[in-house]
Amino acid sequence: MSNRPLSHAKLRLLCRQLVTAIFSSSLLLPYLGIEPVQAQVTEFCQISPTATQTKEKLRLSALKGNQDARKRYQGLIKQQAQELQKCRSRTWPNIQAMWLRLYPCDMKPGAIDQIMDRMVNRGYNEVYLEVFYDGRVLLPASANPTVWPSVIRTKGAEKVDLLATAIQKGRQRGLKVYGWLYTNNFGYNYALRRDREGAIARNGKGQTSLYVVDNGSQVFIDPYNEQAKRDYYRMVQEIVRRRPDGLLFDYVRYPRQAGSNSIATKVADLWLYTEATQAALFRRAQNKKGLELIRRFLSQGYVTPADINDVDQLYPQEGEPMWQGRIVPPQQKSLMTPTARQPILQMDLWLLAIAHSMQGIIDFVSLATHPAKQINIPTGVVFFPDGNQTVGQGYDSRLQPWDKFPNFLQWHPMSYATCGNVNCIVEQVQRVLSMAQPGTKIIPALAGNWGESVSNRPPLEVQMQALRPFASKLKGVSHFAYSWQYPEHDSDRKSCR
Repeated sequence: MSNRPLSHAKLRLLCRQLVTAIFSSSLLLPYLGIEPVQAQVTEFCQISPTATQTKEKLRLSALKGNQDARKRYQGLIKQQAQELQKCRSRTWPNIQAMWLRLYPCDMKPGAIDQIMDRMVNRGYNEVYLEVFYDGRVLLPASANPTVWPSVIRTKGAEKVDLLATAIQKGRQRGLKVYGWLYTNNFGYNYALRRDREGAIARNGKGQTSLYVVDNGSQVFIDPYNEQAKRDYYRMVQEIVRRRPDGLLFDYVRYPRQAGSNSIATKVADLWLYTEATQAALFRRAQNKKGLELIRRFLSQGYVTPADINDVDQLYPQEGEPMWQGRIVPPQQKSLMTPTARQPILQMDLWLLAIAHSMQGIIDFVSLATHPAKQINIPTGVVFFPDGNQTVGQGYDSRLQPWDKFPNFLQWHPMSYATCGNVNCIVEQVQRVLSMAQPGTKIIPALAGNWGESVSNRPPLEVQMQALRPFASKLKGVSHFAYSWQYPEHDSDRKSCR
């Protein structure tokens, strides 16, 4: 039996009610504010080619042991850090960040220096460094108490701490270094552990995310599972011990599915079929009638007039079936037949299932950010602007409730839309701005490259020009990613060439 159609606005309103009840100068003009003695900083707060080459020559000479070159290199780094800070303070966006992944080959002397120098050369003042991705963590193998393997597993390099090194090298250059973590996606390594099988999310078709995500490496967990919470919390604690300048949580959602499965239209599409999630759902019942109908809805995918009549007969002393968030108008109570009540109860049960799924994500984010909040390290969430939408009778399968994240978290909407121009990108950013609470720090993530179109997206400077009218509401932007801007260097670093 299918759910009744419901308008986008009504579904959003009901979901929101349920969840609540449940718990300077333009960047794109030549930069003219720098004094002549600091004219190395040019358009977009980027370092001039001449200064860039001078710095790289000094870095290479210093690597070969030239002490004079080392001293001059360190002096130039310090000078450029000051120039960058001044430029960014006067130029929109005040925050310009780049996303970065490090590899074991980056252990080589001077490798991280070169990467961080390139950040400064391009005018970036923040780096979003992947510290937990694809089931691996950027911690030294000798100091990794987590259930995940370290990124570096080279014999003899057990004590190499790329995270700590990157933070240090970044700060020397005036860069803030944030840790960027996958969140509900724990990676394939987690699925290999027999003692963690109960922590992996399942839908009503008996599938885990391994069966619904194309690349077969994404393992999404049950956000209500206590073991998964403990595992993740411990890992975040270890990252926080390195004192990054902030933490960003990505994959704060359920799996993205393809085709018709990209829209959840029935309860079996939802990731509710694990012990912890179901136990938490049953606790939302506020009377025995409510509990029994939740059980039947979960197992059958619907409730019938006969189910409602059965429940009425089982618990005659109770009124309407009730659960958290359910509001029954006084005129409706006990006045309708089971047949008349069936579509109302079925829709209310569907909305409860959606809200319960989303609340699991919200609660997990709250837990994940706690270690950083305790010592006042800023935290943020990374999300798709369209990941929280209703689609017809259904809901985007990612069930990403970003509009319900608190405004003390930074919001990093991945504004990656492709339509051959900037219009769809601007629309995504506008949607986030329209739904954000006052005071929310919004830093859109843009995909692309400087000076050229990539993957049907305009150049970065064109995308940022399009966002310039919203400068008062957007204090920063980030660019995905280092690997897009320096593809050859990224490939070389992967293979130690």
